[in-house]
Amino acid sequence: MSDSIEGTVAAATGLQNWNMMQEKDNLLLRKVLDGQSNTILSLVNSVPSVPQLANGGMVGTLLHVTA
Repeated sequence: MSDSIEGTVAAATGLQNWNMMQEKDNLLLRKVLDGQSNTILSLVNSVPSVPQLANGGMVGTLLHVTA
């Protein structure tokens, strides 16, 4: 009977250790994903909302249409 109890305790301890490792892995993943999210948000926010069009010069200011 003691072998059964020892086996059960060993299995429970093993599962607790596995669970703790999974939680640490999940925490690391969350930190990495948050860092990537912040990087992407800063890149998206750095793009001007309205594109700046040329208003002088020869390129992009004249439209030549032939019908």
